[in-house]
Amino acid sequence: MNKKISGLLKLPILALLVLTTCISFSQDISKDAAVIKAGEELFNGNCKSCHRVKQKLVGPALAGVYDRAPSIDWIKSWVRNSAKVIASGDKYANTLYNEYNKSQMTAFTSYKDDQIMSILAYIKAEADKPDAPPPGAQVAGSGAGQPSVPAGYLDAILGGLIIILILMLVILGLITSALRKYLNDKKDLTKADNEVVNSPYSLASLTKSPGFIFLVIFVVAAISFKTVIDGLYSIGVQQNYQPKQPIAFSHKLHAGAYEINCVYCHTGAMKGRQANIPSPNICMNCHSQIKQESPEIQKIYAAIGYDVKTASYTGKQKPIEWVRIHNLPDLAYFNHSQHANVGGIICQTCHGPIEEMEQVKQYSLLTMGWCIDCHKKTDVNSQGNAYYDKLVEIHEASKGKNKKMKVEDIGGMECSRCHY
Repeated sequence: MNKKISGLLKLPILALLVLTTCISFSQDISKDAAVIKAGEELFNGNCKSCHRVKQKLVGPALAGVYDRAPSIDWIKSWVRNSAKVIASGDKYANTLYNEYNKSQMTAFTSYKDDQIMSILAYIKAEADKPDAPPPGAQVAGSGAGQPSVPAGYLDAILGGLIIILILMLVILGLITSALRKYLNDKKDLTKADNEVVNSPYSLASLTKSPGFIFLVIFVVAAISFKTVIDGLYSIGVQQNYQPKQPIAFSHKLHAGAYEINCVYCHTGAMKGRQANIPSPNICMNCHSQIKQESPEIQKIYAAIGYDVKTASYTGKQKPIEWVRIHNLPDLAYFNHSQHANVGGIICQTCHGPIEEMEQVKQYSLLTMGWCIDCHKKTDVNSQGNAYYDKLVEIHEASKGKNKKMKVEDIGGMECSRCHY
């Protein structure tokens, strides 16, 4: 009897244990806006090259990963070192590894628990958002999705108006000529009327007049002088320089369609003077598994000595001879981290809409005047940086709190800042 009672008491306890293990791990994930924002920055900087929240990319879609994974602690271990988890014989890890063609995830060994949890907070926040309507879908009552007039039609309309104007001038000339002939045939014209009808001024006489000749010479001389000056000013300026590269890398595809963060490849932009040319090893994070048949990817394999059939390295390497696009003279100093990291300047400010470029070109002038103009107009990003506190205090005391501190106010116009 006592055994039966004991067994009956164990049933609700067992049920409670099963229920608690089935509860979603998502309850432990923060909904704080600051945490989600921090997670978004980490996700965009490190995860977005291979993952999306709601769609499969190189790796799986991450929506619901906190429910699919064995535990939150498992996710933390996987993020820090997936290879170690796989080598331990973990069944779920090996299933995932084999499902994605044994593609090895980058190890983020330096990530702390709160950083990983902030990424999960961002993923959950994005996953909980309703799906956006497909491109081109019309929102009820908004008028969105209505086709606009194509630019080609506007050009055609403008061209048509110009043609109509020319025809009107021709017709007006014919009417004038016919009217003059008609009036000359009449015998009752007065002397004043005859002078008006047969005016000595004509197009031929106008073009031969000294005033007209002087005007033509002046205009030609002015245009020639401006062309020479513009040519002198353009010496050393390589704006729109767009050389052909040894490998046809598309920023429009990678930075645009796949939204890969610039600093994922250009790793030095946030921590050093040079943004640096990406290492082929970064390319291999994805292309060891995808687009292996592409002729352009084959060039990467040849450069680093990678054998696709054996998935191994031969040791035969040769450099990829990329053509430099952005060139500053040796006398000028520029630091990427000072602008991108400290100043918070986005890449497109200087490099233009890089995410729309199939083939990269130099977008900006990159001249001394262009830099000076930027230093005069750009506000100093002093928020959360104690280094600027004293400078902000001095600036507000001298120029008032309503006038924002520009780069030129903190020595941005000093010669030694940019020149050795």
